[in-house]
Amino acid sequence: MAGEDPIVTGVAGRYALALFELALEEKALEKTEADLNHFGEALDASEDLVRLVKSPVFGADEQTRAISAVLDKIEIEGLTANFLKLITKNRRLFAAPDMIEAFRKLTARHRGETSAEVVTATELEDGQVTALKQALKAALDKDVQLSTRVDPSLLGGLVVKVGSRMIDSSLRTKLNSMKHAMKEVG
Repeated sequence: MAGEDPIVTGVAGRYALALFELALEEKALEKTEADLNHFGEALDASEDLVRLVKSPVFGADEQTRAISAVLDKIEIEGLTANFLKLITKNRRLFAAPDMIEAFRKLTARHRGETSAEVVTATELEDGQVTALKQALKAALDKDVQLSTRVDPSLLGGLVVKVGSRMIDSSLRTKLNSMKHAMKEVG
C-alpha cells in the first residue's frame, strides 16, 4: 500500500507518512497541510530560520526553544506544531523541507491529484497558470497542483516536471542544442 510508494522513502518519507496517517485519522488533513505550507513559506522567507533548521551547530534544546517561539509567532499549533517539535527533539529538523514536500505528495495522491513543478524565466500571470493547469489536466487526466519557481537563467520558455517526466522548452536549452549542433557541423 502506501509504504510501497517511492514518495515515502527515506527519513523524510517515513515521517511524512506517519504525520499523514495521523492527520487522516484525526480528520485534520487540510489543517495540517495548510500549517506545513505556512511553515514552508516561513522557511522560504527567512534565512535565519533556514540556518536554524539546517545547522548542526544548534543543540536539540536550543532548536526546540527556537522552533516553539517561531511556531507561536506564525500561529501554528496542534498536530503540526507537535510534529515539528518532535522532529526537532529527534534531531531531524534538517529534513523538514523534504518532509513537507513528501506530505504534499501524499495529500495530493489522496485527493486524486498529481503535482507538477514548473520553472519559468519570468513570473507567470494568473491566466497562464490556469491555461497550464488545464493543459496538464487534459494530458494527464488528473487534477494538477502546480508549484512554480522563477529561474531567470532560462532566458525564456519553461520547464515542466511531472513525476519522472520532464518537458524542457526553455530558450537556454534550445540555444545550447543549437550550439552543440553547430559544433558538430564545424
